[in-house]
Amino acid sequence: MPSRRARPASSTAARHTPDPAAAGRLDLLEPVMSAVEVAAARLPDLLADLDPTSVTIALLLPEGEGSAVASLAPLGELGFDVEELVATHEPKAGEGAVTRIPFAPGDRPVRRALVVGVGASTADGSGHAHRRAGATLGRVARGSRDVVLAVPPRTTPHELSGLVEGFLLGGWTVPTWRAQGPTPPAEAQRPATRLLLAADASGAEQLAEAARRSAIRVRATLLARCLGLTPSNIKNPAWMAARCRSLARRHGLTVKVWNERDLAREGFGGLLAVGGGSATPPRLVQLEWNPPGPEAGPDPVHVVLVGKGITFDTGGLDIKPAEGMLAMKTDMMGSAAVAATLAACRDLGVAVRVTGLLALAENAVSGAAYRPSDVVTHYSGTTVEIGNTDAEGRVVLADALAYAVEQLRPDVVVDIATLTGAARVAFARAMAPVFATDDGLRDALIAAGTAEGETLWPLPLPTAYRAALDSPVADLQQISGAHGAGSIMAALFLREFVGQTPWAHLDVAGPGRSDVDAGLLAKGPTGFGTRVLLRWLEGLR
Repeated sequence: MPSRRARPASSTAARHTPDPAAAGRLDLLEPVMSAVEVAAARLPDLLADLDPTSVTIALLLPEGEGSAVASLAPLGELGFDVEELVATHEPKAGEGAVTRIPFAPGDRPVRRALVVGVGASTADGSGHAHRRAGATLGRVARGSRDVVLAVPPRTTPHELSGLVEGFLLGGWTVPTWRAQGPTPPAEAQRPATRLLLAADASGAEQLAEAARRSAIRVRATLLARCLGLTPSNIKNPAWMAARCRSLARRHGLTVKVWNERDLAREGFGGLLAVGGGSATPPRLVQLEWNPPGPEAGPDPVHVVLVGKGITFDTGGLDIKPAEGMLAMKTDMMGSAAVAATLAACRDLGVAVRVTGLLALAENAVSGAAYRPSDVVTHYSGTTVEIGNTDAEGRVVLADALAYAVEQLRPDVVVDIATLTGAARVAFARAMAPVFATDDGLRDALIAAGTAEGETLWPLPLPTAYRAALDSPVADLQQISGAHGAGSIMAALFLREFVGQTPWAHLDVAGPGRSDVDAGLLAKGPTGFGTRVLLRWLEGLR
């Protein structure tokens, strides 16, 4: 891909201010999270202007990298006897360990310190240990005002990035729905107001830029989560399209929306089939980021991101069991990740052209619902025999992929979807399979996932399996019957709609949702893949 000149890092503090209306109704497009600032200042100078009763000092304690006395040395600058504190409180360095050190009132600049164990350091400098430690600190610090963290010497930008991401993700809490709409949780459970990072002057500029970019990626992830959390009696395809219009206005994007009449006129048979059973018709949304000329050059690389947007999935006539529907308001997390990624492109200075396509429909049950054995004609003219109405994701994605390749002519296409139960069975909630027709694209996405702590695992596209998609009455059949390998067969189906364009498919059915509220995750939609896509796009020139 063509080279691009690197953007200079900013030396200013990374500021991300919580929503000023947080006391009332929330704006779901502006997630409430801690402000983040990096200051090149000595700890005593930094604390001089802060209220001691509202400040929490945070310190990191890794294993095998010196004594606890060395890690708690910043407290010595504040007049505390560090050796006595270590002997009295015996702080633990194990991953997830938290040691609380209270200080008596007086002329001290703080009232408490939190020592967070980092665990064993990693040689790759990826920041995973710091990300987990940050999540622990973010959770413990909920309800706090100022959290001042003394950044250890020789902390790398990758490690600081992980720390900031962990703090912001771990500290975030799920909004609740009241009569007035989405509202924040109780004050004691809200994210800390501010994370203030005290760093050595020599590396503060790089660390500030790492913190700024990390906060932007997290904000995008939380935006995706907020969209996923919205109940489906509110969140239908038209609602999602309206949110995309708002995001476009706020973040310098262009937007186009197809309604059901547009879709019928232009031949989007897959979206119309899946959405036909619902009282709320389908939509296709196109968001576009065009970088400014000086940054992108005369002929920027064009990336198309496609997201599955099933705003609720009953399974259609092949209806799901009741318990299988409970999480189906999050079956649009692929489209949420795409919308959130586009919304962050300007702030991150993404230097390539990015188009997002959100294939939005509600898969419902009615007399107008599509049926098993129906033959659907997609945007490309390809006909598909329907084998199971609960495999609807690939049907709407096929339309969007075919449109992307035929009309937008991108350099590369990536789709993301909560697509198959088979992927969740194979990988549980820990990772997502990635399929690709281009090895370089696959490896770049995996590397971006590694950098963000979101693991992608490569799976093949076996040519020998393709015959299982043959249909006696159409060009293709939607599912492969008793063939098995459900995630692979779904990817092979999608590949039929991308032609020769380099393409990758992320099946996030497993990690797209969390069953627990722990670590970096809140129970419910995770926004998995948003930071992967952003990190990958940041590296393109």
